[in-house]
Amino acid sequence: MSRLEIAQRWFTRKSMSDGVTFLTEPRVHPLIRCNIWHVRGRDRDLLVDTGLGVASLRDEIADLCDRPVVAVATHVHYDHVGSLHEFDERRIHALERDQMADYREFQWLRREDFPPPILEELSAMGYPIESELLIEALPAPDFDPSTWRIASTEATPIEEGEVLDLGDRHFEVLHLPGHSPGSIGLWETATGILFSGDAIYDGVLLDNLPESDLAAYARTMKRLRELPVEVVHAGHEPSFGRARMVELVDGYLASRA
Repeated sequence: MSRLEIAQRWFTRKSMSDGVTFLTEPRVHPLIRCNIWHVRGRDRDLLVDTGLGVASLRDEIADLCDRPVVAVATHVHYDHVGSLHEFDERRIHALERDQMADYREFQWLRREDFPPPILEELSAMGYPIESELLIEALPAPDFDPSTWRIASTEATPIEEGEVLDLGDRHFEVLHLPGHSPGSIGLWETATGILFSGDAIYDGVLLDNLPESDLAAYARTMKRLRELPVEVVHAGHEPSFGRARMVELVDGYLASRA
């Protein structure tokens, strides 16, 4: 650990179309490198997922935000909720609210934290963990991966059908269980944008976690297939359009038939 360099900047960002900014943590292992999305609104901004929380996301986006921000977690896994506590308005699905308030989920940054069977399974899925740590730099000189923990925080529950109103933009909450019980997506009808979290992304989907539900995942996939999306901004991997989404859905359903 002492050999790791100190990152001069922890996040990178990229401006997308339709007022969306993409942020990520490039020094983090792909398994837990979450996509973070900032959407500018007239009256308030939307933040979709908050990364690991090893460095301050609120400080990183301070120059983007001159209005209130609603921070939404697409689900409770640690790579998506690390900085949730930094924001005044916090939302998560009701099914995972208690887990966020008293955070005891696995939150591993060291290879030694992973049980050997899980390491083998992750390697077979294309996520080998070969280095000592799942970060390749330190966010600060005094950062200690062995003592780092997700900050528990209270969040207001969010439910299917609720609309997040940014003033000039409106995102509908879609409950998309399967990966986890409280997984959600955010859907903007006017632009065809879907923030999908880990319900679907262009990579190997994890449906074998302790709280995953294959039957619910299949229903979620069938629902997504009917959605007239233009672009999916997912929880991991690059964004994609409707044609690729249909391929991913059909491939998943065929593999689990």
